[in-house]
Amino acid sequence: MTNEATERNDQPAEDRPFEQAAAPLLADLLYPSESDEPVEFVLCYLNQPEPLTVSQIKDWLMLPPSVYVEEVPETTFWEPVVTGQDWFGDEEKKRLAQFQQLNQLVEQKLTGRQVFRVGETEVKVYLLGQQSSSGRAGLKTTLVET
Repeated sequence: MTNEATERNDQPAEDRPFEQAAAPLLADLLYPSESDEPVEFVLCYLNQPEPLTVSQIKDWLMLPPSVYVEEVPETTFWEPVVTGQDWFGDEEKKRLAQFQQLNQLVEQKLTGRQVFRVGETEVKVYLLGQQSSSGRAGLKTTLVET
């Protein structure tokens, strides 16, 4: 790692590109479902100002027409992970704080956010939004729902 990269990482999150600002929050962060899965940064080449469509998501991911894709409210992504519970121990509280910080960062860095669910049992979830300077980016994870 060069000194230049270190200096950039020391900048406040609001001064760094989304990917750089999100990286420390995504380290070892798992989205809870029947199988806890990592949350990862994703870039999307679909760069038009209009909202994305299910058809465009299928094209972007090169999915066959038979794969189920739906757009869902953004709250369905955040609600399970930014709401604390009385029974939370230290590990759950730490994860809660990471997700709350990540939620704030996404709200600061990405506009026109949309959430897409892809598949039915092993569901890939994509939260995508416009970055201020370089197209769409966001987060992806997997939910296992049986």
